[in-house]
Amino acid sequence: MEQDKPVSRGERIEAAEREAAKQRLLEQAEAERVPVTDTTRAVPDRRWRRER
Repeated sequence: MEQDKPVSRGERIEAAEREAAKQRLLEQAEAERVPVTDTTRAVPDRRWRRER
């Protein structure tokens, strides 16, 4: 658990930068996400049955 101690300016800046980077990654992942309805369904390959 964190204690109530003063946080340096550098630590606050680093925490803000980490949070901003995290948000950028989440936004990028959401932008690149492919909705389930847009994905193609795997179709079984039945060619091997014809060769029997």
